[in-house]
Order: sequence, then structure tokens, then C-alpha cells
Amino acid sequence: QNCRRCNSNNAGAAPFATDQAWSEEWRSLGLGARLPERPDSRITNLLFVQTGFGVDQHGDRSAHGATKASVRAVRNAIEFNSIPGVIECVPGGRADMLIRVKLGVPPVSSNADGKSGNVDAEQLHEDDITLRPMAVDLRQVAKVFPYGRLLPIDVVVGGLSFPTGRIVTGLGDEDDIAICVAACVSIGYDNGSRDDDDAATHKTYNTKDGY
Repeated sequence: QNCRRCNSNNAGAAPFATDQAWSEEWRSLGLGARLPERPDSRITNLLFVQTGFGVDQHGDRSAHGATKASVRAVRNAIEFNSIPGVIECVPGGRADMLIRVKLGVPPVSSNADGKSGNVDAEQLHEDDITLRPMAVDLRQVAKVFPYGRLLPIDVVVGGLSFPTGRIVTGLGDEDDIAICVAACVSIGYDNGSRDDDDAATHKTYNTKDGY
């Protein structure tokens, strides 16, 4: 995904994670998530996990529905939380916290003859159907975050598409199918340790071990 360059107030800082800005105010203040300092950065110390859902019901959902729903899902995940402890818990504070985003997006299908389309329940059991998520403009998702370092966004088949029973032609609707995306937003930091037998994931705590 493209990166927009830092303004004069952030000279020497890492590039932004997207060439998009949430608003002109954010752009003028130099707000926006940036790229990790290292290409192999990962969350070794997981601090906070947030989930959210977003739905798009109107317009050209085949082209933009998954993107709009994804943006809404990520905003839903982060907008009702306050995480002041990041300043003390993360080396470098909020500017250096790592952000990991996973999106569950409804699928489109490609069959053996290369044709694509929406997936229905019967198609899920056909051998010649390959499922892939609907297209998402990740630049639009990345611009939701005001700070932190954004890891590559993971998009998988998931979410939900469903009939709403309402078509608004004035909004560009061609059918009544709504697109629902589920988002998981995790934050933490990379302590830099790497072992040969290390899994590329954070540590997991189990209550049976006294945690």
C-alpha cells in the first residue's frame, strides 16, 4: 500500500502507513499510523485486543461495500476504548505501539471457468469453488488510526452478507444485500527477542497456570 510522506513537523520520522489522511486536521497535525521500524516486526507482548463490526447497506457494495464495512468495523473496535497505559507499558509510547488488524470479509467465488460472483450456501459445498474475500482498499482502513505502527493488515474470508429487505435506488442500490465485516484490532510491542523455536505469535496466558 502507498505511503504519504511526513510533513515538516515530522521530518526524519517513519513513512505513514497510507497515502490517505482521515482529515485535513489530522494531516496538518501529522497524525496517522506509520510503518514499523523493522520489516520483521511482530507483537511479542500483547496488551489489548478489541473487536468490532461494520455494515454497508447501500450503494455499489460489490465495488466499495467491503471497504466501507471494514472501516466501520475498525472504528467500532477502537472508538469506545481508552488506553492511557500504553504510554507507560510500550517502549516509545503510543507512537511506537504496534497495531495488528485482522478483517473477516464476506467471500466472492471463482469457479473452474474463471467466473466470479457472490457465494450462496449451496456453492460452499462445491469442489470447483475457490473462496476469497471481497476486495478491500486497505489504505482506507489504515487511515483510521491516528498513531502507532501498523503491521500488514490480514484479510480473511469471514463476516456476513444478508438481505435487508430494502432497496434504495436513489443511493445506487441494485439489490438488498448488506455487507458485514468483523474486525479484530490488537496492540502491543516487539521486545526484539527472537528464538529459533519461537512461534511468530505473542505469549498466551492460561488460568490453569495461575494467571
